[in-house]
Order: sequence, then structure tokens, then C-alpha cells
Amino acid sequence: MHRAIATVSLSGTLRQKLEAIAAAGFDGIELFEADFVNFRGTAAELRRIAFDLGLSIDLYQPFRDFEAMPEPQFQRSLERAERKFDLMEAMGAPLVLCCSNTSPLSVNDPARAAAQLHELAERAARRNLRVGFEALAWGRHTSRYAQAWDIVQRADHPHLGLILDSFHTLSLKDDPSGIAAIPGEKIFFVQMADAPLLSMDVLQWARHHRSFPGQGDFDVTGFFEQVLRAGYTGPLSLEIFNDIFRETPNRRTAVDAMRSLLYLESETRERLAAGNVPAQPQRVELFNPPPAPALSGLSFIEFAADEASAVTLGALLGQLGFRRVGRHRSKAVTLYRQGGIHFIVNAQPDSFARRRFEAHGTSVCALGVRCADPLAAVGRATAMRSQRHDSPVGPNELRVPAIVAPGGNLIHFVPEALGDSGLYETDFILEDAGPEGSDAGLTRIDHVALGLALDQLDTWVLFTRAVLGLEPGESLELADPFGLIRSRGVANADRSLRLVLNVSLSQRTRTARTLSVTGGGAVHHIALDCDDIFETVARLRANGTRFVPISDNYYDDLATRIDLAPELLARMRAAGVLFDRSPAGDYLHIYTESFEGGLFFEVAQRVGGYDAYGALNAPARMASQAQQ
Repeated sequence: MHRAIATVSLSGTLRQKLEAIAAAGFDGIELFEADFVNFRGTAAELRRIAFDLGLSIDLYQPFRDFEAMPEPQFQRSLERAERKFDLMEAMGAPLVLCCSNTSPLSVNDPARAAAQLHELAERAARRNLRVGFEALAWGRHTSRYAQAWDIVQRADHPHLGLILDSFHTLSLKDDPSGIAAIPGEKIFFVQMADAPLLSMDVLQWARHHRSFPGQGDFDVTGFFEQVLRAGYTGPLSLEIFNDIFRETPNRRTAVDAMRSLLYLESETRERLAAGNVPAQPQRVELFNPPPAPALSGLSFIEFAADEASAVTLGALLGQLGFRRVGRHRSKAVTLYRQGGIHFIVNAQPDSFARRRFEAHGTSVCALGVRCADPLAAVGRATAMRSQRHDSPVGPNELRVPAIVAPGGNLIHFVPEALGDSGLYETDFILEDAGPEGSDAGLTRIDHVALGLALDQLDTWVLFTRAVLGLEPGESLELADPFGLIRSRGVANADRSLRLVLNVSLSQRTRTARTLSVTGGGAVHHIALDCDDIFETVARLRANGTRFVPISDNYYDDLATRIDLAPELLARMRAAGVLFDRSPAGDYLHIYTESFEGGLFFEVAQRVGGYDAYGALNAPARMASQAQQ
């Protein structure tokens, strides 16, 4: 498939945008008019720059307020079009986007609109150019693709066709199934954009909150499926207006953009293969990566620490009931275990973890994920534009495939066939673990919460979806005493692997301050499961673990919101345990105090089918931390 992106989707000067787009592997661009107007060069020079970078200029856009106008304005628009056609010939752009009229001067007359577009197409044809007509969701008289298609049919000109944009269709909750009945050769161009579901004016929504496919909540796969069923063979392009993308380094944005198109193609390919509706013979080759990996939870979490911090962290893990059970055969790396939880503390001076994270103090540098087919998982990740990482290994040590996640952390794909201890028996010299009495009853890793910079949230949502095969849950906003935190969980189908992605909308929150220490994105807390939270908390307190104190007012309020047995409420108040309830079950949890770098732990007990993360209690935790 020919893949393109609109220059408006990235930050930087026009030349910088083109270089980032080419580096990400795109075939072509949509040239946004303002980018060219402010370009210090001619159309011919731009054409040479694009050609040298291996990029075609597929579309010039937008041409505004043309159709269904009074005659004087129509004639002036034709003169304006001729000047744009001059530029298009010089830059080698074969197609211009004409978006539906928003002018108060326009009239609701499809016949007039068609006649005027016919004249525009006739003038374009004299230069061997084409015109694509697009329905803007906020168009004055034409806002839906069916209306635009009706006008294109009335105009009946071979150089006039339809341009489809997923945002304009899906934001209006228009049914895209009718697209399949449009002849594919009359669809001149397709633009894709996703978006979060928001209740706001559609124009503001479109100009500030679009996102790449896979980052939002629209069924972009269903939209593109209908386009392919129509027999479309043209470019697949992205047109994204997003305030955060305008500030984000354009190389990262371009990689996200390419990943989103590859993900969209692969998802649509699967849907077409599984669909029951007869399709036309597939005319384009869609991206076909290895399948999403079958993941089954976290095998280990690895911390980077210097020698002194490794000792401090080891003492803290001891208070949490973890026992040192081994040291690495060739590196300054120590293994701690409790139940099915494995923590690795890496103090090797020349390791990737130390080089990448030592400036940030003790921090999580890698996650080990159990995987049925690690090589296929890495194959999918690299196909989806993630970087493979190969760690140095000593004699007879296992090579565990790994990739670099956004922000620099590593994700290792640990072969599920090794079982719970196969990796550690091979790479570590196991030691006498000492007495069992220090065990606190922690059984497994429930979830890992990451604190991200605001411009990393969409990147991580797409990464976890496209590379790891996880699905995002509801997006929530949580109240910190100094601002709002946006939080979104992602998980696999059986919930054996859960991540929580948090960003701060303020620079004053604890999450934002932690990011200033960790360098822009890191694990900020780890949630650990237990079977009896009251017994576990009692053991942890006896071991010296300190927990975030919770106000008595929280428990007084809890009793007014949820019908709880008085004895359970009293136990929670005495232990400092927080509580949440859903129709499926209950969630009891408690947070430890933070240590170096702001990292802390959560101890949790899920009851029944509770499937969330106790987010309603996060403000109680954040307020308490702020008061300490």
C-alpha cells in the first residue's frame, strides 16, 4: 500500500517534516497549504527536495469555500484555482483537496455545487490534474460523505472524485457501510484519523484532538474495511490535527504515524479475512506482520541501581518479604523472590540499564514478559517499528529476546516453556534463601503503573496495542492536590498482564515532579497481589514496611457511599486499607511510602471479578502523600 501523511501532522519546518517522514518509511505526503506558504523556496525546489528523500507529493490541500457560491465569488475562486494549479504543476502534485463549503455566502443547492465542481475539474483536466471533493463534518450544507458523493455523481467528470476522511464520518456517527457501494476508482484519496470520544464542538474536536489510528476510540478499522470493499487502490494517508503532536519531536511522531498505518492495515486485513460480507478481489497488499504475541504475565521486573542504592533497595525488598535467592553468573545482578514474583537488581557498571538510568537513581529499567513465542514477538515488534535489543551474555547463559519500549525501558520476552524458574536456574547461581518466616504472602504482580510525559501517552497506547496486543480501557481523570492526572489501563484478554499509563496535566503534581527526576517516563509504582490483605499488611508492618497514612475522614465517607459490614470497615480503618467496589467484585489495596526516585509499591487483593485499579482511591493516596 502507498502510505502517506499530511505535513500538518508533525512539528517543525517543512524540510524537517519531510526528513522525518522519509526516515519513518513513508512513500508520500499531503502538502498542507500553510506549510508551503511559509516555505522559503519555490515549488520546483520543494519537488526536488521531496524527490531526493524518496517522497511523492500526492495531494495539495486544502482548497476552501468553492462550491455552491454566487457567481461573482465563483469566478474569483476559479482564478484562485488557476494559481494553485500552477503551483501543483511545478511541485508535481496531481490532486487537490476541495473541502465542502463553510462560507455563509454558500447556498444549499447540490445542482449548483455539482456544476461549479464540474467546471473546476474541467480546468484541472486541461493540466492533467484531478480534484477531490471532501465533506467536512462542519460543512455548511455538505457534511456527510453520501452528500459529497451525490454531488460528485451529479458533476459527472472523470477528473472529479471523492476524498474520504475517517474523522469526518465517525465523529458524526455516520454509518460508513455505504462506502462499499461507491466505485473504487471514484474514491481519489483516503485520509485516516482516530480520536478519543469527547462531547464537544466537532470543529474544535477535529482541530485539536485527532490522533493516529489505534490511539483513540473510533472504529477506524471498520471504516477502512469499507473503503477496501469499494475497490480503492490509492494512497492510505494520515491527516492529524493535534496540539500535543505540534510540540512533540517530529521523528518520534513520524514513527508513531507509520506504526499506526501498519497496525491499521494488519487489523483490517484480519477483519476482511474473517468477514462474512463478500468483498471484491483484494487489489492492494496489506501489511501482514507476525500475529500479536500470546503473553501470560510478568516473569520479572528489573531495577537499575548503583552499588549503594542496590543495598538500600535490597533492604527495602527484605521488608516487603522478598528474599535474596541468587546472583548472576557473570554480572553484578541479584535476584529476589516471593511467591511467583521475581525482582532483579542490576548494579553492573557497564550495563545498558546503568548507562540509561543511572542519572535517575534507582528505577525500573526492564520488564520480563512471559511469552509463548519470543522470536515471533520480537519479529512483530520490529515489523511495527520497535527497536530490537540484544544484551551481552556469558557462556551457557540464555539469550532472552528484547525490544526497546518508548522512553528507553526494555521489554524481554521470556519463553513460557522455561516455566517459573528455568531462566533463573540457568543464568543465576541460586543461594540458600534463608528462613521462610519473612514471607509476607505476596503472590504475583497485579499491574505496573508508569508515569509518562503528556506527549508519551498516545505513543504508549499505540505501542501496547500494536506491538504487545493489549487493549486499552477507559480513560479517567484523577484529582491530585495540585492538578489532574489522566490515567488509562491496558491489558491482555485474560488480565494476566496489566499496565496503567498515567500523565499529569499540571507541572505541580507528584507525578510531574517524579517525571522531572526520572527523565520523562518511568515505572512509578508496582502493584502486588495477595490472598489476605489484612494478614499480609500485618506481616509487612512487622517487617518494618511503612505505608501511606489514610485520613479517618476517608472511612467515614466510605461508609456513606458503600454498604459495608461494620467489622470490615473497622478492619480497613485500623490497617489503613482502601476499598473499591464494582458490580463484579471488590478491590482492597494499600500503598507503601515512596523511596528513592519516587517509586512505591501497592499491595492489592481482588475479590470476585473486579477488573479495575481502584482509581477512585488514587486522590486519597495523592493527598496523603502531599501532606507528608
